[in-house]
Amino acid sequence: DLAALRSEIEAGVELEQADGRGRRAVHLAAHGSHEAIIAELAAAGANMNALDHDAYDAVTIASVANDVKTLQAALAAGNHPDNVTSIYDGTALIAAAHLGHYKVVRALIEAGAPLDHVNNLNWTAMIESIVLGDGGSNHQKTLQYLIDAGADQTIPDGSGRTPLDLARMRGYREMIEMLGGS
Repeated sequence: DLAALRSEIEAGVELEQADGRGRRAVHLAAHGSHEAIIAELAAAGANMNALDHDAYDAVTIASVANDVKTLQAALAAGNHPDNVTSIYDGTALIAAAHLGHYKVVRALIEAGAPLDHVNNLNWTAMIESIVLGDGGSNHQKTLQYLIDAGADQTIPDGSGRTPLDLARMRGYREMIEMLGGS
């Protein structure tokens, strides 16, 4: 309810008030796909890069939900695409790549998300698109966007395996070819 929010803001509501899970209004707006609310909160001075108790920001929430419109609203409102989020010290790009949300991956790449961030599992977005993906078309498109953007294909996982090695281990023929293997 945009009118109610404006009224609350005019009355001096605390924008950083959080619930028991550390979710602020901006997090709830992202969960609800309320782009106009996100913009209004940002205009009122809300911290667009705040993390909830799961270490998610609005960009990561939208990315996991495969919600490009909300993602773009959060980015336009000042949420950074390079925030380190989640209990895995990852990024929204890593989360989207793992889920095969290729349209979100493309939007995050365009916004300047770090291509080669390594999370605490020693995985990059490229590795997650393979290891946690199913080898299907969505994960293939995700991988292709990462390759086209210049993601480093030589960064290994914690066991020294490259994305090509991992694709071979899983028998993902199309991904093997995309990575220059045979």
